[in-house]
Amino acid sequence: MDQVAGGEAGGRRVRLLHTGGTLGMTGSPLEPGAYQAQLLDHVPELGRLARVEPRIVCNLDSSDMAPTHWAELATIVAEERECYDGFVVVHGTDTMAYTASALTFALRGLDRPVVLTGAQRPLSALRTDARRNLADAVELATCAIPEVAICFDGLLFRGCRAVKADTRHYRAFASPGVEPIAVLGTDVHLSDGVRPVSGPFHCDPRFDPRVDVIWIHPGLRPESLSHRLADPNLRGLVIAAFGVGTVPRNGVAAAIASAVERGVVAVACTQWGGSVRLGLYRNSEALRDAGAIDGGEMRVEAAVPKLMHALATLDSPAEIRAYLERDVAGERE
Repeated sequence: MDQVAGGEAGGRRVRLLHTGGTLGMTGSPLEPGAYQAQLLDHVPELGRLARVEPRIVCNLDSSDMAPTHWAELATIVAEERECYDGFVVVHGTDTMAYTASALTFALRGLDRPVVLTGAQRPLSALRTDARRNLADAVELATCAIPEVAICFDGLLFRGCRAVKADTRHYRAFASPGVEPIAVLGTDVHLSDGVRPVSGPFHCDPRFDPRVDVIWIHPGLRPESLSHRLADPNLRGLVIAAFGVGTVPRNGVAAAIASAVERGVVAVACTQWGGSVRLGLYRNSEALRDAGAIDGGEMRVEAAVPKLMHALATLDSPAEIRAYLERDVAGERE
């Protein structure tokens, strides 16, 4: 039976979707334990913020999260959207940014917050950050923030711009090039950058997982790359390039061009902050000439689910390219 907390928060209802992660882990080494049946007993202040109604979706280390789980979460939010003022998704930190981006692309026209959070230390540990993150996320889920976002250490980041930045400190996430959309101190301060509702709500939770990621690095051998790209099931490729989209001039671009000629959709993004500009340098021009799509300011965490979503939901190469070149939710600009 779902546990419910609340009654002091003016009737605001928040659905808490549990997927696993460090927040609820136990033991040594840490592993997903039994779901925190006493979660709301551990954090009783949640009941002063909203009527919180948990639901167990799964209980996984986030390295086990997959596109099927993204689809399940998106479907639940769509089915329950009108029953709740907002949603909190408890999630492991390692792949939280991928899930946040996936939900961003699956839930178009979102008119209420979907806030992902987790912890660097389990809820049961001393000096845990889980209590604060949960309370902050629930409070933000009652605010006028029609976006998918990540709440961690007093900051709220746009979901499709967030990256995990630290494994040892409580400030685990950042959003290079974009200010947080909310800062929680003695008050909640929303930025002017909160995006308005973009149109009628629509959920399309389909993702095609046949996508690979190539991290460009010094010494990358074109022959090993060609072997990977020869996979007949491959449909999409995300290229994590240097700087503004540069790659070595040693045959890497030619290997990518061969895959594009076979129908593989390639998107170039940067390993660092800033924007890809495929015509700026000769070594970035090589990717453009190979047929790679300029990913703008997308990081790998956004490019992978966006490409999977495009391949699953669009039919023609022209439609797929136009979607990937368009800024859907602030991921490119």
